[in-house]
Amino acid sequence: MYDQQAQQMGYGTANTSGQGAAATVPAEIQGLNWGGLMLSWIWGIGNSTWIALLSFVPFIGVFVPFYLLFKGNELAWKNKQWASVEAFKATQRKWAIAGLVILVIAVVLGVLGSVIGAAAGTAANQ
Repeated sequence: MYDQQAQQMGYGTANTSGQGAAATVPAEIQGLNWGGLMLSWIWGIGNSTWIALLSFVPFIGVFVPFYLLFKGNELAWKNKQWASVEAFKATQRKWAIAGLVILVIAVVLGVLGSVIGAAAGTAANQ
């Protein structure tokens, strides 16, 4: 849609994704990036956003997912070539869903582990 509007307005192709600092970030993609928050370094590799690997650095790694939450869309647009804004949005939506699925699985396993651990502790005390 962004590319079509730009062409209609006489700007030619407006897709500057993958051009680093020279890339113009479309307004439609600005916003929160939940995939970057929940899957930080994995998301970073998939989106050619190598700063996400700072997740492995002690102390700094705590802040990286939050940086990616707020700046992830911009970084991914600038660091990787995308076919269109729509393709970018569809891909980032998949990352967000994958992150949510992993979060839900982790919570379910955590609750299950707590319940089983509590039951085993109660049985051992009797």
